[in-house]
Formats: sequence, C-alpha cells, structure tokens
Amino acid sequence: MALDKQKKKELAAEYKQTFRAMGVYQIRNIENGKIYVDSSMDLDGARNRLAFMKQTNMNAIIELKQDWNEYGRDCFVFEELDRIKPREEFVTVVSDLKKYREEVDALLDLWLEKLQPYGDKGYNRLKR
Repeated sequence: MALDKQKKKELAAEYKQTFRAMGVYQIRNIENGKIYVDSSMDLDGARNRLAFMKQTNMNAIIELKQDWNEYGRDCFVFEELDRIKPREEFVTVVSDLKKYREEVDALLDLWLEKLQPYGDKGYNRLKR
C-alpha cells in the first residue's frame, strides 16, 4: 500500500516535531572496564550507530580503535547515563535546540568530572 504524497508530508512533519531523547552515554569495554563518555542530541541514533558499527565491524570512534581491534566488537556495550527531560512544548526553532545543546554539554561535563574516563580508566582525552 503506497502512501500518497500528502500523507508522507504529514508523517515527515510529525516526525520532525517529536522529541528525540538527548543526553549522555558511555560505551563500555566489558573486557577491561574502560569507558568512552559522550553526549548526543539523539541517544537512539547514538545507540544505533554503535549497533551498526558492530554489525559491520567498522569502528568510527578513533579512541576505541586499538581495543576494538584487540578485543573485538562484541566487547563494547552502549549504556545511557543521563537524559534531558523534554519541556512541555518541543519547538524545533534553532534557539530552542541551542538551549538543549547547552544542557547536554553541561551534563557531559558533569559526567566527565564524575567518571574521569581518562588514561587507564577510559578512552576520553583531557580537554586542554
């Protein structure tokens, strides 16, 4: 059953207005316990990227490359650490998205401070 053009446009517009989970996640090496901590404006997308990388055995995260090659793709798991709560009305205006981005960045800084995923503990690099 083919959707008509108008219905496709409506579905696309509705999708654009849906709130995507934003926040902080870690990719943990279950073999050695090291973690890579990052943030995303689309946590489901970040989770799907790792799943795709594991399926294709193509690692796009440079920091993990050495251990990815040594331990294998199945040693890495995605774990959500924190999530931004949506406001009452979600608006896709650039200024609103910028506010969400600032919240996500602040959360990432807090988690980096808490977990210290550097050196022997993780794959992140210290900011200069």
